[in-house]
Amino acid sequence: MDDATAFLHESMPLCATLGFRAESSSPSEVVLAVDWAPGLCTTAGLLHGGVVMALADSSGAMCAFLNLPEGAAGTSTIESKTNFLRGVGEGTVTATSTPLHAGRTTIVVETAVTNGDRLVAKVTQTQAVLQPRS
Repeated sequence: MDDATAFLHESMPLCATLGFRAESSSPSEVVLAVDWAPGLCTTAGLLHGGVVMALADSSGAMCAFLNLPEGAAGTSTIESKTNFLRGVGEGTVTATSTPLHAGRTTIVVETAVTNGDRLVAKVTQTQAVLQPRS
């Protein structure tokens, strides 16, 4: 397991439970992936929408974390908008997150979720910048 995937699993244990892995991570782009598996599906063998949303939220959160202003303690999702475009019945699902705005109090991230070259979902989320408690 590489350092980015280890960080992902330590900071968000649900990612380890669902089998997410970090393909790459930098302040300008985070890419997470998960392989289709029967245990992650709903009817008709389609990947559960909650798995897709969790992948996008986790990718966006990692991107926001990498863009935190100096002195910030962390980040938390305060708003998320998902448009599902198609189901996933096989293969690897990838979430690619890029920052749209990195401010003092909020960070806005856009995430494209793909299955091969097909767009599965588009997600825009706002992350609150958390300050240390005194």
